[in-house]
Amino acid sequence: MTNENTLPGTDAGELSGFAALGITGALLKATNAAGFTDPKPIQAQAIPPQLEGRDIFGIAQTGSGKTAAFALPILSKIIGLGTKRRPKTARALILAPTRELAVQIEETIKVLAKGAHVSTALVLGGVSRFSQVKKVAPGVDVLIATPGRLTDLVREGDLVLADTKWLVLDEGDRMLDMGFINDVKRIARATAPDRQTVLFSATMPAEIAELAKGLLKNPIRVEVAPQSTAAAEIVQGVVFARTKQKRQVLSTMLADEAMKSVIIFSRTKHGADRVTKDLERDGFKAAVIHGNKSQNARQKALNDFREGSVRILVATDIAARGIDVPGISHVVNFDLPDEAESYVHRIGRTGRNGMDGIAITLCDPSENSKLRQVERIIRTKLPIVADHLGSPDPQRNPAEKNERFEPANDRNDRNGRRDGRRPGGQNNGKKRFGDKPAFAGERKPEGVKPFKGNNKRRFGGKRPAARAA
Repeated sequence: MTNENTLPGTDAGELSGFAALGITGALLKATNAAGFTDPKPIQAQAIPPQLEGRDIFGIAQTGSGKTAAFALPILSKIIGLGTKRRPKTARALILAPTRELAVQIEETIKVLAKGAHVSTALVLGGVSRFSQVKKVAPGVDVLIATPGRLTDLVREGDLVLADTKWLVLDEGDRMLDMGFINDVKRIARATAPDRQTVLFSATMPAEIAELAKGLLKNPIRVEVAPQSTAAAEIVQGVVFARTKQKRQVLSTMLADEAMKSVIIFSRTKHGADRVTKDLERDGFKAAVIHGNKSQNARQKALNDFREGSVRILVATDIAARGIDVPGISHVVNFDLPDEAESYVHRIGRTGRNGMDGIAITLCDPSENSKLRQVERIIRTKLPIVADHLGSPDPQRNPAEKNERFEPANDRNDRNGRRDGRRPGGQNNGKKRFGDKPAFAGERKPEGVKPFKGNNKRRFGGKRPAARAA
């Protein structure tokens, strides 16, 4: 039987790599030149049905190779159309939740389409709107965009999506988390009714399943890894330390020359700035990236990190899915994320393309519930790297013996609880992490009177007016 994806006059058994999936001509040449010779599982499953015109619903973790999985079939179809385009239109639209991911997708497409005469454009916030409008004015083959700025251009009439025949929603669950789903639905309604749609997501909450049901037509489902699992190449561990100890713990870790290229994740933008300043005070050069930074500043920080001029990048979860930098040796979670699934995406920045990686999490006792949620998601308990919560026995601290990633024999501290509390949940009248009486049992210092808002001026303001009778 002849495979419809086989080149005419060629035996299917003679084909290998991407050629066996139906990729031919300039695309196959560019793909091979870039070193993409052996398709990854997600690519092997997703490319053939897309070439047949089928919609795709893909579940794949970050770093699995899904950009090439959706880009190669689209590029193959666009090349067959020729170069004539209508002004202010885009033949294919790829939506990404973050600017960094959008930039990364365009870079990958340019590599895959080298020599194929396919035009691309980026539409995202944080940079000049005028330059983007100018770029899409003659029409483009592939438009990569974030939902917010794209919605602005469509609303102002600078972009028309009626000719868009291919729509890709990448990192659908992240778009849901960031509140873009309504924008995505409006954008999808503006595209051609007979479009081909691809939706990729690392997880599948109910909202994503509902979105897929409304946007996809009889889709082929592809899944290459269990939802919310970490790559096997990543060695993971946890360091128990109070928040006030984390700065010193981090500085001690970074003094190790083995930490050649490190991403440090902070839960908040303010926290990321604080960690960066503390590192600089401790003698470490670091770049920072978060949502309050301009796109140019974010791109410069990322480029400096990628080129090796700085070995430490401090980031919020905005970078958890949009960074693909080769050779990242370590990921450090300075704070545990609010969403346990984000942990998987954070540590996925290392251990990519079959390389080894190390992920270390600094955990304050107040973060224990978040740690337990993470362990449920990844289906394993993180081994203890070090415990700085007060254990006096050096044998309980593998870090002091330079056994950095050996699991401890006992996950609990000397009181039988991970967070230092006594068994049974009773603190016996003591503070949770100290020896002084709890505030409820303390006597108020002498000479301190209770505050009465109506009798004292508050913050230099005037006394409140007397109530009417």
